[in-house]
Amino acid sequence: MAMSDLVRAVSGREEVDSGITFDDAVIRVRDLAVRYRGRYAIKGINIDFRRNHITAIIGPSGCGKSTLLRSLNRMNDLIPGAEVEGKVLYHDVDVYSKEVDPVALRSKIGMVFQRPNPFPMSIFDNVAFGLRVNGLKLTKSEMYQRVKEALVKAALWDEVKDRLDAHAYSLSGGQQQRLCIARALAVEPEVLLLDEPTVSLDPISTAKIEELLISIKKDYTIVIVTHNMLQAARVSDYTAVMMPDEEMVGRLIEFGPTKEVFTRPRDRRTEAYIAGRIG
Repeated sequence: MAMSDLVRAVSGREEVDSGITFDDAVIRVRDLAVRYRGRYAIKGINIDFRRNHITAIIGPSGCGKSTLLRSLNRMNDLIPGAEVEGKVLYHDVDVYSKEVDPVALRSKIGMVFQRPNPFPMSIFDNVAFGLRVNGLKLTKSEMYQRVKEALVKAALWDEVKDRLDAHAYSLSGGQQQRLCIARALAVEPEVLLLDEPTVSLDPISTAKIEELLISIKKDYTIVIVTHNMLQAARVSDYTAVMMPDEEMVGRLIEFGPTKEVFTRPRDRRTEAYIAGRIG
């Protein structure tokens, strides 16, 4: 079934409230909508992200997955013409209130992008960058320890410990992406957002990233956007499914424990997407 046929078949159906709330949610999204130059990209989004769990956001291209992700730490602020409606509550504080400093927010809700984007500097300086930008007064030994801890958490320390002064571009693509994860972890965030973090990586590097995410979720709340449904099934505890409506506005159509979403989807669009009939 084509996307257009499926959309017509369910036209008039409202977006869903996930119906699932968590007492230990770190981020709560309520009636979120985002417009770019007056046109809605997503609308009516309600979802909780649970502490120390991995939530995957899946859906076809153009359904607003990355827009939702960027809304969680105000990265949409950097896009000209972006407007946000509704609320994103981080520990019950609306991140879009005037009192919230976006830079400080992003130190608590870190982000890793689709393609590795190390800075043109050494491996050590890449990881230390956020610590220095945030003005942390650390001794040389304290800085070294923070960098080491971040690289250990990113499962990269053993591969680079003897060449921390080497240029970041000397690393492989998979290593560069883990370096970017280490850079995000160095400032000790509570939440880690990942936008298609393995899309440009080979299977071995992808597997290392997935193992890394599973190993660190005990310390972080993780939200990952992925086109790879097998990846979502492997790493996530909860899965959110997004789909465009007739006007190509992204809607949340289903949310729940990953196993249930993949084996017993409640929405026929979810079933069609998982089966590969749309996408």
